[in-house]
Amino acid sequence: MGRINDKLKRCSSDPLQGPGVAVPPPFLYATAFLSGMALNYFWPWPLFPDPLAQFTGTAMLIASILIIAPVLLRFRRHQTTLDVRKPASALITDGPYAYSRNPVYVSLTLCYLGAGSIVNQGWILLLTPPLLLVMHYWVVCAEERHLQAKFGVYYSNYKKKVRRWF
Repeated sequence: MGRINDKLKRCSSDPLQGPGVAVPPPFLYATAFLSGMALNYFWPWPLFPDPLAQFTGTAMLIASILIIAPVLLRFRRHQTTLDVRKPASALITDGPYAYSRNPVYVSLTLCYLGAGSIVNQGWILLLTPPLLLVMHYWVVCAEERHLQAKFGVYYSNYKKKVRRWF
């Protein structure tokens, strides 16, 4: 019980010390995906005819890669971390961040939906809204508190110019 309480305390920690997110977002997406696969094992639910599912899924995966590649370059150039369990050392506002405050999560969502489409499983699509609610309230809000505390007016100005998702 003590370990769980310690993780919860870290999630509500001082925003200057980092977002306080205990679980990396890719793990949340993988958990939702595997849950959808498990549901499909017991109750198969194909989404589309296979050729359409394959085409749609592949297009989403390509879009995901086209978004994440320049994001990774920006993180490397600015020498800051992608790990939401650690504090940011730079505020990135160029590249994909000029269009979305959360291009990493847009990319992860496209990857999740694309892979779900390729395996042609409706459960994965059905689990998308709860996944995005968890991402919004548990990850994005914590990150935004951290960035606001760390970068102040610079982050406030950035938020005024750039939407959260698109």
